[in-house]
Amino acid sequence: MKLIIQVPCLNESATLGIALAKLPRQVEGFDSVEWLVIDDGSTDDTAQVALDHGVDHVVRHTHNMGLARAFMSGLDACLSLGADVIVNTDADDQYVANDIPCLTQPILDGHAEFVIGARPIATIKHFSPLKKALQWVGSWVVRLASGTDVPDAPSGFRAMTRSVAQRLVVFGEYTYTLETIIQAGQKGMSMMSVPIHVNAELRTSRLVRSLSSYVRRSTVTIIRIFAIYRPFRFFGYIGLTFFVAGLIPGLRFLYKYASGEGEGHVQSLILAAILLGIGFQTILIAFVADLLSANRKLLEDIRYKAALARDRTSSLEDDA
Repeated sequence: MKLIIQVPCLNESATLGIALAKLPRQVEGFDSVEWLVIDDGSTDDTAQVALDHGVDHVVRHTHNMGLARAFMSGLDACLSLGADVIVNTDADDQYVANDIPCLTQPILDGHAEFVIGARPIATIKHFSPLKKALQWVGSWVVRLASGTDVPDAPSGFRAMTRSVAQRLVVFGEYTYTLETIIQAGQKGMSMMSVPIHVNAELRTSRLVRSLSSYVRRSTVTIIRIFAIYRPFRFFGYIGLTFFVAGLIPGLRFLYKYASGEGEGHVQSLILAAILLGIGFQTILIAFVADLLSANRKLLEDIRYKAALARDRTSSLEDDA
């Protein structure tokens, strides 16, 4: 059994060494533990720091592609290197490395395929009240969309089996944390959360450059999640809202018309026609989006089966 710990990085030369120094080289249940760093187009000496601290593998992007792409590049590399289990952690030493066995043990015991580390959000002093509230809202949305009970969806400290890594596909560039949980929930992967600890803050978050930016990008991410993973419900509710809103002035006009007062309320008829038209078209979009979602799931299944076929071919070649 091989465990690979991956660390996405962007200009992390100041903190990467601290985080790497705490990573384990032995974890119970695994024959080997390797480290992999994804250098997402850093302009400092992040890659050299990684090599100086004994990192086994370094994946380099020629330019910054975003945290989500770096995460997926890491998974692809871990899979090609034969990882049976993959642990993802941050380069800013946010998560306590000694908790890694807490993430991997449920997988070894067969209790879960995907394990998320749940931070003690309420007691983290360097999280502002607004950030804590947004963390809660994001986790609530993910639970609603995925049908899971993950309490800390934005946590990047997580472990997954090889099978899970082969089936995950991230569409966004901003972050991978929410999408991957929703995908896992929709695909019926067994998932659980375990409590973890966090270290003192070494630097401010790169994802939260300002509260306004964090609110804006989090809102866009949440809306995008519903549009992609619950398209019929998302567009259906919008269309139904417009349709009902159009019925109100429409019924009002019919009532006035039946009472002989319709001539003075033509504006109600016009408003009703506009709202009903928007509602009807949005409901049609809901059906089309649902069909596209089904097609996406089929493509993801084909991708997974192709990955399994490559694994079987590689296994046969090794046996030969």
